[in-house]
Amino acid sequence: MSAEDIEALPADIQAWRTAGERLQWPQGDCAIFYREIGETAALPETTALLIHGFPESGFSFHKVVTRLARSFDRIVLIDFPGFGLSDKPARLTYSLMEQADALMFCWRALGVRGGHVISHDMGDSILTELIARSVQDLLPGWFSAGLQSATFTNGNMVMEEAALVPMQKLLRHHSLGPLLNPLTSYRAFRNQVKRTNGAPFEDSDIEAMWRLNTLQNGHRLAWKIIRYLDERDRFQNPRWLKALGRFDRPVHICWGGADKVSPPAVAHHLKREVCPNATLTLMDGVGHFCQLQAPDRWCDAVLDFYA
Repeated sequence: MSAEDIEALPADIQAWRTAGERLQWPQGDCAIFYREIGETAALPETTALLIHGFPESGFSFHKVVTRLARSFDRIVLIDFPGFGLSDKPARLTYSLMEQADALMFCWRALGVRGGHVISHDMGDSILTELIARSVQDLLPGWFSAGLQSATFTNGNMVMEEAALVPMQKLLRHHSLGPLLNPLTSYRAFRNQVKRTNGAPFEDSDIEAMWRLNTLQNGHRLAWKIIRYLDERDRFQNPRWLKALGRFDRPVHICWGGADKVSPPAVAHHLKREVCPNATLTLMDGVGHFCQLQAPDRWCDAVLDFYA
């Protein structure tokens, strides 16, 4: 990442970057950006582990971390490889399994022994992969305190209930995706994000998302990264949702009700068919990018679960 690219970023993203660090991930041969807020020696019971979605980064939580820090002693965020301020090498597959490994690498390097995990969008599937490893007793020994709880927000965890936008379908197409991806522009990106969200959304937030995407030409990798939807088709029922149904820690399904791509039908299916003991919270009038569009509503809903 060149100094010129960094200097061109908005001031709030530059401040976010300055407050974080980067770890070299040997498996992916790339650097991963992370931020820690609070006490690094905090207990797992007072640690929040945030997992971002697509096409986002840890910066998507920048409006909510201050309030979260009043309830948690430690907050840990990373930018997955291919996202935000992390490196974006074209050679990676960007499989969700690969991303889960990257996440666990960072947590181990930071001394995380467990915590309450709050995920969004693509991050929901990565969290269910960790849950699958947990219920199969496959999480490593250093993660001794494990997943204290799981909060899922607006992600297509149930593909039968999803409402993918046309660009997602086209980019996902194995032949068309690589051809169409170079045509992606900010205008097209903004229109897709607004359509996905389903509720009024500030252009400044969308522009920040775009600027982080375009670092190291990461937006040119969308055709490859979005193939995580294929993994959802493959692993959703036999692995991820099956494991979620067996998970014995508290689960919160926290959903923006105006979401057009991951509609409330996904949340209702999870509550009805997968984990009936979960807490379901619907935020009326809140869209897909809930923590950005309605940070106070998001914090009220998420933190009420921990009260």
